[in-house]
Order: sequence, then structure tokens, then C-alpha cells
Amino acid sequence: MSLKRFLTGLALGLLVVVGLAWGQQVLFPQPPAPPGGSLAAPALPVTPEVYPQATPALPAATQALVAQQSDLVNPPRQDIRLVVISDLNSAYGSTDYEPEVDRGMALVPFWRPDLVVCSGDMVAGQNPSLSRDRIDAMWQAFDDHIAAPLRQQKIPYGFTLGNHDASSALGVRKQYLFSQERDRAAAYWTHASHNPGLNFLDRSQFPFYYTFTYGGVFFMAWDGSSSHISDQQLAWIDQTLASPAAQTAKARIVISHLPLYAVAVGRDEPGEVLEKSPQIQAMLERHHVHTVISGHHHAYYPAHKGKLQLLHTGILGAGPRPLIDSKLPTRKTITVVDIDFDNADLTTYTTYDMATLKPVANQELPRLLAGHNGMLLRRDVTYESLKPEETSFCQQRLGEDLCRA
Repeated sequence: MSLKRFLTGLALGLLVVVGLAWGQQVLFPQPPAPPGGSLAAPALPVTPEVYPQATPALPAATQALVAQQSDLVNPPRQDIRLVVISDLNSAYGSTDYEPEVDRGMALVPFWRPDLVVCSGDMVAGQNPSLSRDRIDAMWQAFDDHIAAPLRQQKIPYGFTLGNHDASSALGVRKQYLFSQERDRAAAYWTHASHNPGLNFLDRSQFPFYYTFTYGGVFFMAWDGSSSHISDQQLAWIDQTLASPAAQTAKARIVISHLPLYAVAVGRDEPGEVLEKSPQIQAMLERHHVHTVISGHHHAYYPAHKGKLQLLHTGILGAGPRPLIDSKLPTRKTITVVDIDFDNADLTTYTTYDMATLKPVANQELPRLLAGHNGMLLRRDVTYESLKPEETSFCQQRLGEDLCRA
């Protein structure tokens, strides 16, 4: 009897277990198995690990300079950082660079810029006696000293061509006087191995004039390698700055070799600034251009005129020049530009004297310059704050019209 009762209880127990399992399947059905395989356990949400972004080690040459200059200033970084250089060349045909050029390029990684901008004169041309081989050798030297190190550091390079790179000066028959130099400059810059790493918008006329963007800023490089900008290029400038790409950008910056207005001794005359500068200024203001970065005058001066900021970039190469009406000694400089979209001024300049690597204070520079084609005010000086003797000085030299704000 006991065995019979045990077997009966076991059978009843099995029936209860099966019934409970069937009921659970009906009340809480499992999702169907995926095609071609068994049902896998549901995956837990995965939170990717966040690793700190690696900061590239500074090159040995940079480390050595920083070690020598323990108080080297690194300004507060903003949304975008540019390092601005200009006029790198030495004597005609030279394939060597001044020590300040190599020193400046060695310092670039210290500031960790998003972009390096050059306002022209990268090689030492504008001499009809230079052979094609010599011109190519100059561009190779430029590559060795400037472009290749930037490519290795993956720093984009935005530039404009200067009169010593590819002058647009015309002869009596309207032909380019330095056509071979323009051809060799184009050959260098359009070679696949010399990609400057820019986000181009319009490169149909590259490297002479073109546009690119970085971080919401619209950059235009035009051919200011002589005082004359052709009507065709002026029309392109006008149409391009009016385009949605330009007007929807957070800011607009133009790069030119020749400036709109004169700032330096030996450059204070027609032919050393752009023709029709008031008309060009009005066009740039109409399209809300914020800054024009220029070179050629071999002197640093942070200016403004009308609604434009004008960064006259100092020189790294041979031949620094004094500012007009200034007793300041000449110097070579390099400028760090920090762009802050929340700042009403947008840009902050930190410019270094290459002899001391100390920042140049605005207060060291003249409050105004009265060049032959118009008065410029230092960036931090307003027209309303001019002293009567300053206004009188300008008007006596230039007349009232050229001394307006």
C-alpha cells in the first residue's frame, strides 16, 4: 500500500508542476525567439567609457623654448584659437629663413591653435631673374620650415598669397608681370601632398582666392598680392559674402596681403595699400565682415575703422618697419587670436615680441595713425575719446574727410 500511495502522490505532484508551468506561459508569455537562433537574454544598456582626450606631447624644440622662457604667457583659451603669422621671407631668392621664423613655428604647438593663418609672403619671389628651379626650391624650403611641420601636427593652414609669393601686378598689356611665380605657387599648393587641411567651400580659384570655414567662422582669402583687385574678383567677393554660407556663419573674417590703410614707414603711399579702400570697406561692412587680417607693412598694429576690425600682422621674416609717426623700435611679432562668440568684441589678441616673447600691450602703441589714405584708431581707442590735439594733428595732415571715424 505504501508504494502505491507514493507512486500516486508522485504522479499528482508532476501534474501540478506541469499545470503551474502551463499557466505561467499563458499569463506571462515569452517573446518569440529571433530567427535562426535561440532567445538570448536581454542585453543591459551599455554606457560607453569616457576617456580624457589625449593631448599630444609637445615637440622637443617647443619643450626647449618653453623651458628657456618659464614665464611664457598662454592666454585663456576661448571657442576658437588662431595663430597669425605673416611676411616670412628673407632676401630675393632666399631658401633660408630668419631665426624668428623657426622660433615662431616651434612655439605654435605651445598655444595649441585650431588654425594657423598667414597673411602672405611665404617665399622670397617677385624677381624676374629667378629661374623655375629656384622658385621651386623656395617653395620646398617653405614646406620644410612651415607647412610640413603643421601637417605633421594636423594643424590646418589658411593663407593668402603675397607679392613675394605670386604678385598680381600687371604690365602695360594687362599681363601678369610675375606669371611664372604665380604658376609655380599654384603648382605647389594644388599638389596632393601639400593639402593645407582646410574645410573648403569654394576652391575654384585656389590658391589665389577661395573660402573655407572653421568652427562656424567663414573665412575668405582674396588675392591682395598687389594694390589692384580686378572687377571680376570684386564681384566674386561681393556675391560670396552675400551667400547664405557667409551670412549664416557666426562671424566673417577676410585674409589679405595688402591692407586697406597704411600703417608703416616706407609703405605709406599708393601702391602699398589696396586701391578703392573706402569702397571695399563699405562692401565689407555691408556684409558684416568682422575682421580683415593683413600683412605687407611689416609692422603690428591692431586697429579699427568704421565697423571693421583691422589686424595688421607683424613680421617674422626680414625687414621689420616702424609705425608711422612712431619712435618705437621695430620688432618682429606673432599673434594669438582667441575668438569668443559670447564676447561683444568677438576677438582677443595676444601679440608677442619675438625678441623677448613678452606680450605687446596696446598702450605701448600709438593711439592713432594718420596714413596717406585715412586715419586709423588703435583697437581700444574710440573716436569720441580722441584729444583735441590728436584730431587737429590728423586734420592738418590729411584734411577733415580722411580723419573721420
